[in-house]
Amino acid sequence: MDFFEIASRSITNLTRNERILFDYVVKNMKRIKNQSIREVSAECFVSTTTFLRFVRKLGFTGYSEFTTVLKFTESRKPDIQSPPFVVKQKDYREEYLKNIIESVRVLEPSKLEQITTKLEQKPRIYFFAKGLSKHAAEYVKYLYTMNGFLVEFPEDYQYRQAILPHIGTEDMVFILTYAGHDVELVQTAQRLKARKDSPLLISITCADNNIIQNMSDINLYIFTDEIEINNLDMTSRISTIAIMELILYQHMENTNQKLLQSNDQNEIHF
Repeated sequence: MDFFEIASRSITNLTRNERILFDYVVKNMKRIKNQSIREVSAECFVSTTTFLRFVRKLGFTGYSEFTTVLKFTESRKPDIQSPPFVVKQKDYREEYLKNIIESVRVLEPSKLEQITTKLEQKPRIYFFAKGLSKHAAEYVKYLYTMNGFLVEFPEDYQYRQAILPHIGTEDMVFILTYAGHDVELVQTAQRLKARKDSPLLISITCADNNIIQNMSDINLYIFTDEIEINNLDMTSRISTIAIMELILYQHMENTNQKLLQSNDQNEIHF
C-alpha cells in the first residue's frame, strides 16, 4: 500500500498541529524519504518524540516503515518533464488527446447514472476547488448555472469555511482537486462526511490513490501529463472540464427523453 492509502484511514483523527505536519510531509515527500527523523523534526520545529507519535498515528509502526512507504509512493509517480515540451509538439498533442479520451473512457456508466439521477432532483450544487482547479470550476459553474441549477462556488478560504454549515443532505458537493491531498479540502470532506445526514460528495482527482478519493461517495479520475514551471502547477484541467460537461449533457439528454415520453403519453391519452 502507498502512503495515501494508509494515511487516509487516520486523517480524520489528526489534530490541527498534526494536520500541519501532514501537509508538510505531502509537500516535501521527495526530500523527507531520505532524511532522518531528527532532520525532519527539526525542519518542522517539533521534537522527535512528537513526530514519531504523529507517524504512528498515521498507521505506521515506526519511522523506518514510514520512509519506506514514502519511497514506494514516490516511485509510483510518473516522471515530470522539466522543462515541459522537451518532446516534439506533435507527440505531446497526441498524448494530450489520449489523456482526454482515456479520462472519458474510464467514466463508469453506473457512476454517471447515479450522479445524473441526483441532478434530476435539482439539488443545490457546491464546488470546492483551489489553485488552478478554481479556473476550471468557474467555467463549470457557468455551465450548470445556465442550465437552471443553483450553484455555489466559494473562492476564498473564509467563504469556504462560512458556507459549510449551510450545506444540506439534499445538496451535491463536487471537490475538484488534481492531487487529492490538499489538507483544507481533506478537512472539508471530513466535516461533510462526519455528519449524520451528509450530502452526496463527488470528487475528481488524478488516477493515483489519494485521500479525498477514498473519502468521497463517488470518485471520478482523470489522466493528464503533470507540468510544473517555476514551482507553479500548470497541469491541464481540460479532462476535469470534459467530465463535468459530459455529466451535464447526459442530464440534459435524460431530461429531453423524459419530456418526449411525457408528450407521447399525453397524445395517447387524448
